Amino acid sequence: MTEVETNAVCPPSLIPRGVLADHACPPPYAVAPLPMTVDTNARVKASAVGGCLHGQALISRALRNRVNRVDNDSCSPGGEDPFFVADIGEVYRQHVRWKVNLPRVEPFYAVKCNPDLTVLKLLARLGTGFDCASKKEMDLIMSLGVPPSRIIYAHPCKASSFIRYASQRDVRKMTFDNAEELYKIKRYFPEAELFLRIVTDDSESLCQFSMKYGASLNHTADLLQLAKDLELNVVGISFHVGSGAVGAKPFVHAVHSARMVFDQAEAVGLNVTTLDIGGGFGVDNFESIAEVLGPAIDECFPPTVRVVAEPGRYYVASAFTLACHVIARRELPHHASYMLYLNDGVYGNMNCILFDHQQPIVRALTHGNRYMYGLPDNCDGPVTASVWGPTCDGIDCITRECQLPYALDVGDWVYFDNFGAYTMSAATGFNGFNDNCEVLYVCSENAANKLLSE
Repeated sequence: MTEVETNAVCPPSLIPRGVLADHACPPPYAVAPLPMTVDTNARVKASAVGGCLHGQALISRALRNRVNRVDNDSCSPGGEDPFFVADIGEVYRQHVRWKVNLPRVEPFYAVKCNPDLTVLKLLARLGTGFDCASKKEMDLIMSLGVPPSRIIYAHPCKASSFIRYASQRDVRKMTFDNAEELYKIKRYFPEAELFLRIVTDDSESLCQFSMKYGASLNHTADLLQLAKDLELNVVGISFHVGSGAVGAKPFVHAVHSARMVFDQAEAVGLNVTTLDIGGGFGVDNFESIAEVLGPAIDECFPPTVRVVAEPGRYYVASAFTLACHVIARRELPHHASYMLYLNDGVYGNMNCILFDHQQPIVRALTHGNRYMYGLPDNCDGPVTASVWGPTCDGIDCITRECQLPYALDVGDWVYFDNFGAYTMSAATGFNGFNDNCEVLYVCSENAANKLLSE
């Protein structure tokens, strides 16, 4: 990974200092509280617009500089490999946006979404918690100096050896959704702080989890009684409405279900103090979800109940841009179209097409001497093309049809924006292609830059 322009001169941040206050920013990053007013929201939105524009300029410059260094005729093998540009300032702005719109809810970032070390370091400095699902993820987070108290082992069905390892590392918070898991935890980590994960209606989400995880509401009372009988410490109720939720309705329904399960826990004598509302938050619909979800939480749970969440794509999707090289072109004269072959595909960073139901938009970055980042017509035009990945497998197709402004040539570049979620985290080395792309970092927020340099 390569650091580029993390010390770039950024305009003074307009972000109100107080929105990073309270539990989300432990010393030395805590700042004085500031009431969350309409003016605060307006200032944050103004900052986001300005920061985003500045970030786009930094991304554009990093992309141009990187592709200009590649000579298609003389570069070393792999010299034209795909690469990312990440604006860490965008991750910072997303955190501020979260604190403004859901000030009561503590984010525990879902590491599986994108385990980029610079992102993790920034979030650790901002004071977020972390949602981990394996030994490797726990090790990664604790290697950054994050205490185990800021980790939730959010996997309802864990290997026994991983439960023992969590005990050794004192990662106490963990989820369960079945009786067998309680027996394992009783045997290997009876001091654990348990969250009962309940089933939700995730039928409208991009990725649905309830078919695999979550206790039915018909069985939650029995599980809570069993936990009580085993003298285990149930401290919370959790749910997940699925990754990429389309609206607030499933969240609100799940909050009301969680309230019912809280009451069941109290009835059997368990002291449940935390609600975990999981993930599913997107970039484009966050405010519309938050403005309904926040009041629903306040209606159902008193201020004494701690509320946490497990956002992933919300933090990183819009921060990463992927650039790919056109390695081959095939003309289809009878169809008046082309087949373009890139050096990344569904076995690499485009795995989100298969696993995350994404439909990436192919945008022309260069064509000859033309540079087209950010131009409105870089993904539209008279040329019809299908776009394919580099492996020998026929399933390695990025899109069956797209429109481009030019018939791109071998040596040209394309890019994909909003490409930070569930991309690099699941890339493989199938067919021997690179699964560890270079990441160039830019930073459009001074505050984020300072946190990373300390």
